[in-house]
Amino acid sequence: MVGLGIEEAVVAALLVPEPAETPLRTVEVDGQALAYRRRGDGAAEAVLLLHGITTHSFLWEPVLAAHGGPGGRDVVAVDLLGCGASAKPLDVSYGLPAHAARIARLCAALGLERVHLVGHDLGGGIAQILAVERPALVRSLTLINTVGYDFWPVQPISALRTPIVRQLMMAALDAGALTAVVRRGLYHRELISPALMAQFRAPLATAEGRKAFVHFARCLDNSDLTGIAAALRGISIPTAILWGMADRYLPFAIAARLAAEIPGARLVRIATAGHFVPIDEPALLAEVLREQFDAAR
Repeated sequence: MVGLGIEEAVVAALLVPEPAETPLRTVEVDGQALAYRRRGDGAAEAVLLLHGITTHSFLWEPVLAAHGGPGGRDVVAVDLLGCGASAKPLDVSYGLPAHAARIARLCAALGLERVHLVGHDLGGGIAQILAVERPALVRSLTLINTVGYDFWPVQPISALRTPIVRQLMMAALDAGALTAVVRRGLYHRELISPALMAQFRAPLATAEGRKAFVHFARCLDNSDLTGIAAALRGISIPTAILWGMADRYLPFAIAARLAAEIPGARLVRIATAGHFVPIDEPALLAEVLREQFDAAR
């Protein structure tokens, strides 16, 4: 990638203690309750963290602990509509543009004027849309093992679009296959624990949560991101692309293309992480984010 103006880094593992859980709050957006975790009071620079389809705001506890609170930034991790503890209506779109518009209104409701925007997985797709369509809202952009272009959806999510396969998949998740899905997404598989899996399973523990998960999958359309591909070249905010190189769900080609096409984007390869970078390497992620946020000043 020499000559493309991309700063590439290969980083190693760091140790991190287990952070205390940040309490959930709720705010009404478009008549629906959105749950979120917040460390900070609005007096400092804001950081907004967006998760993907198989997780919710618990994914960001290490970042909340490292960057939020007294002396830190105002860090908010939201449960997307249909996920985590947020409302789960089935008569509204969970497509990426709809989520992006909803997140912009969430920022207004919480008084977040400009944010360091961080997105993982589908949250990264939402972040791309916001960076293109609402640049005044975004102070810096960080994409972590994100969806992009037309390289997604991927199995097993795309299988949920077929009714018979969808029923089998949901039954399998109930039977414990979710553990295999999570293990496959980690580099440090020894991190699998009852407590971690309880976090992943919580939204799927009810019929309402399972229906919302399927609805989210059915709303996915990669044309939502191919449609903004050309506009990515016009992004002028500081951008970092982080990639866990052991990702078995999304191809590194997404990171390489994003880094090549977003002007000045920094590409950081993380050898000791899979798809779930915030779980595999939380301290390392927190440090890379610190560098990104400081550079954006």
